[in-house]
Amino acid sequence: SAPCPQWPYCRKRCSYCNFNKYVVPAVDEAAVRACLVREAGTLLRLSQVQSVTSVFFGGGTPSLASPRTIAAVLEAVAGAAHLPASAEVTLEANPSSAGTPRLAGFKAAGINRLSIGVQSLDDAELRLLGREHTAAEARGAVEAARGLFPGRTSIDLLFGLPGQSQGAWAQGLEAALGLCDDHISLYQLTLERGTALAAQVWGGALPTPPQDLLADMYQTARAALVAAGFRHYEVSNFARKGALSTHNLSYWRAEQYIGVGPGAHGRFVPWGEGGHSREARVQTLEPDSWMREVQSRGHGTRRRVVLSALEQLEEVLTLGLRTDEGVTHERWGHFSPHLSLEAVFGVPGEAKALQQQGWLVLDGGGLRCTWEGLALLDSLLPDLLCQLQRC
Repeated sequence: SAPCPQWPYCRKRCSYCNFNKYVVPAVDEAAVRACLVREAGTLLRLSQVQSVTSVFFGGGTPSLASPRTIAAVLEAVAGAAHLPASAEVTLEANPSSAGTPRLAGFKAAGINRLSIGVQSLDDAELRLLGREHTAAEARGAVEAARGLFPGRTSIDLLFGLPGQSQGAWAQGLEAALGLCDDHISLYQLTLERGTALAAQVWGGALPTPPQDLLADMYQTARAALVAAGFRHYEVSNFARKGALSTHNLSYWRAEQYIGVGPGAHGRFVPWGEGGHSREARVQTLEPDSWMREVQSRGHGTRRRVVLSALEQLEEVLTLGLRTDEGVTHERWGHFSPHLSLEAVFGVPGEAKALQQQGWLVLDGGGLRCTWEGLALLDSLLPDLLCQLQRC
């Protein structure tokens, strides 16, 4: 199982972000800490998880929390389940809150992997994105992180910015390759309703990146990263020297994860209250309301949905096909003991057609996308989901 504590606060709102985040003049960190600790304990006991494989501190900007808060949450996790020394414990960090002393404090608190939101190594692009940091600060943060977490420092990069050319992206990628450690996450910028950047693009102040350019940028990046020794192990994620993220893999393999904190999402079976089915859970979004709920009943779960057998298989398929290993026969069988992958997708229908077109493979390893198919996954999924729903 994988607990995912969320720190919902940021110092400023980036122009492209619509996450559940809050910019407030002052945070009562002791109160938030107490609630994260309490909710983590409650939900872990509810899930009756025996052992934790990874912990992922997301946000907001969790590197704005103090190392003391991180340590307290990890103590709560270790108090409610076995937290092995080998567990991957990741913190998302912004370059502007990732100086060496601070990072050393996080390491002492129990963090052993960092994911740094570099996003770009070009100052004009960073301004467009509304980021707090400069390219020089991003470089400094990554270098400091690699000194403390060698082989376990990941960087995030964005592509498809309004007005960004293929050349500028190739140059940015080359700069990132000169700086990076053994893990890179690449995300295509999505314009989200309600964000400043979307308003500028949709209002005509900034150009919309053309679809074929976005596809070219993605293919350029994949080729460059693989040539540099990275394995493209998931649609957006690349690792070399075996530095795949345990946490990311457990999510794509549809294992249990427990969302802790305002707006956090989870998927687990609440054995502790007599549940036998996997549930999708969402915690209360607004931090003050969430805190009141945690103080009164131990957790701030706002929405719980029991997932049907079909919904679980849809998730296994949708998530698993994002990885280069795909959906293995064993994992499918765990969720579908009576209907094999062969029985669903080995018969005449959409999946067969996609195999003949060279986008998909079904063999002894399971069902997965080809190298070409992975780039088109979003357009392949509706057909596969249709075939699954007919079974």
